[in-house]
Amino acid sequence: MPVAGPPAGRWLAGAALIGGVPALSLFMLLLGGAVDAAPGLLALGATLVAALLVSRIWLANIGALSAALRQAADGTGMVPELTGRLLLPSVADLAETARRVARALQSRTEQVSRLRQADEAIIERLPDPLVVLDADGAPLRANSEARSLFGAAPGNAGDLAALLRHPAMAEAIAAALSTGQQQRAEIVLPVPVARELRVHAVPMDPPLGDGGRLLLVLSDRTRDRAVERMRADFVANASHELRTPLASLIGFIETLRGPAEDDREASARFLGIMAEQADRMRRLIDDLLGLSRIEITEHQPPTGRVDLGALIAAEVEAMAPILAGRNARVALEVPAGLVAEPADSGQLAQVLRNLLENACRYGREGGTIRLSLARAEANATPRWPARPGIVLSVADDGPGIPRQHLPRLTERFYRVDRGRGRHAGGTGLGLAIVKHIVNRHRGQLRIESEEGVGSSFQVWLPAEARPEGP
Repeated sequence: MPVAGPPAGRWLAGAALIGGVPALSLFMLLLGGAVDAAPGLLALGATLVAALLVSRIWLANIGALSAALRQAADGTGMVPELTGRLLLPSVADLAETARRVARALQSRTEQVSRLRQADEAIIERLPDPLVVLDADGAPLRANSEARSLFGAAPGNAGDLAALLRHPAMAEAIAAALSTGQQQRAEIVLPVPVARELRVHAVPMDPPLGDGGRLLLVLSDRTRDRAVERMRADFVANASHELRTPLASLIGFIETLRGPAEDDREASARFLGIMAEQADRMRRLIDDLLGLSRIEITEHQPPTGRVDLGALIAAEVEAMAPILAGRNARVALEVPAGLVAEPADSGQLAQVLRNLLENACRYGREGGTIRLSLARAEANATPRWPARPGIVLSVADDGPGIPRQHLPRLTERFYRVDRGRGRHAGGTGLGLAIVKHIVNRHRGQLRIESEEGVGSSFQVWLPAEARPEGP
């Protein structure tokens, strides 16, 4: 028969079910009067057996309830329905309450999970690079733009570690975490290529779902600053380098319009000189514009792969007329299958072309240009990076370059012999272009020269990993 009433009454009724009959039987046995002892003992035994069965059912239900509550607390399950004919109403109420609490907890957990996913999606899709730091200033995560900018995920060695170690950055992080106020910093990272960043350190209170306490919002100013410097440099360098050929053109034009107006022989000679000067200005402007384009994208590494053997074969064939003009030959030592990665095919072709032209112009007339390609480990030298790489070498047998000039050869418009350089047709920008392209590829350029013997230009480029052997 169901038991009704308030909780206290229910517990008393339940106790009566177990203890009432045995107590009454025992009382009757003690009195000994009209009731026979044998039936009383049988009643007592039956009551004890029934009480034991009910207790086992209760204990089983309470054990199941405890296990289910632990599952709900761990978020691994829901409280099941508890069944049993002799289940106390108070235990059933407790189970129902536990089910409601578990459903509420599961709903809250799902809501928190959705919020965390939304937080991660927002950070990941932001157009600006963003890094999340914990309370100790250690990186927790970075969005796709930050990973693209630094080339390394948080926790790995790379450009991001250099950013966080920068004194101005460390100071801004410490100030933001201690004061709770947004901080700004202007950062210049010199390696692997010069990069200028504007950083906003934004403290988070309360923290993000993963414990993030500080957001670093980065703005890469490298391109903008490069454009500003490009404009200033273009005006200064172009005005200087264009002044001489422009003055020659103006002088010859005035001569042809005046004293040599009717002199056909002088006109033909002057027009030839004017054509050379105009071509020199064209090449100079082309090199300036090309160098400017390379500098603007220098901080962004390339993404392709280049078969260097095929590239060398194509460029040597294209250089045939220039080599024939100097009666020079190219000795090739280029094994097949060497691939630079990541690499930009057009820019590496420009590197090879500039080095070959340089060797042809300043090497010995009728001499030999040695062009070789090898894996970096084949050189057995510690000066190259430890990761997989390829070394491209272009060497001439010219007069060589004095040692004091070697460090400045990659500067714009720097010439060891200005008169000879201009006579040979160089613009003074070829090696500067090579340096910036190699920097963009995260490579290295080394120049060696011995007077009277010749010069060697070596370029280390990152390569695809060599496949494992069987």
